[in-house]
Amino acid sequence: MTTALIVLTVVVGLVLTGAAGAKIAAVPDMRARAAHLGFSMGSYRVIGALELAGVAGLAAGLAWRPTGMAAAVGLAAMMVGAVVCHLRAGDRAAQALPAVVVGAAVVAVLVLQVQTA
Repeated sequence: MTTALIVLTVVVGLVLTGAAGAKIAAVPDMRARAAHLGFSMGSYRVIGALELAGVAGLAAGLAWRPTGMAAAVGLAAMMVGAVVCHLRAGDRAAQALPAVVVGAAVVAVLVLQVQTA
């Protein structure tokens, strides 16, 4: 296990935990985003819960790689879905950028996990 893998996993985990917590708590900004993207608040909360599950999987992956790899694949797929939702809603590319950056970071975690396996 490398320091880069640990640091990137922690950073990605913190970012996603914050976003997921805001979705689950249904803060006003997340309510507006859910509506804009065509999701009910209940569906957006499910997305937040799935993000938290992915974070738990990434953390577990530091001890048992297959779990982390599966979580990284799932989170990367979620970020692709987020980008697609933004583009379908007519958002500019800049509004989808956070999902692109997080997705790229998750893929980097996956690559590091595979390299150190």
